Amino acid sequence: MANIYVEQEGDGYVAFQNKQPIARGSTQKETAERAHRLRPNDPILAERVRDTDKGHRDKWRRLYPGND
Repeated sequence: MANIYVEQEGDGYVAFQNKQPIARGSTQKETAERAHRLRPNDPILAERVRDTDKGHRDKWRRLYPGND
């Protein structure tokens, strides 16, 4: 059970698992929901939308916990 990461890409968002895209959408929520339907037991984490003072996004928040 590998984590799924939802990241911004271009005008939308992509969900990656093991560096492979598994779902796409126009919002984080839409993309996470699509990924959750495909892999309901895997944890889904979304990248923080705001940038830090270092100039990049550095935090993740858990959207769907999965079965730990």
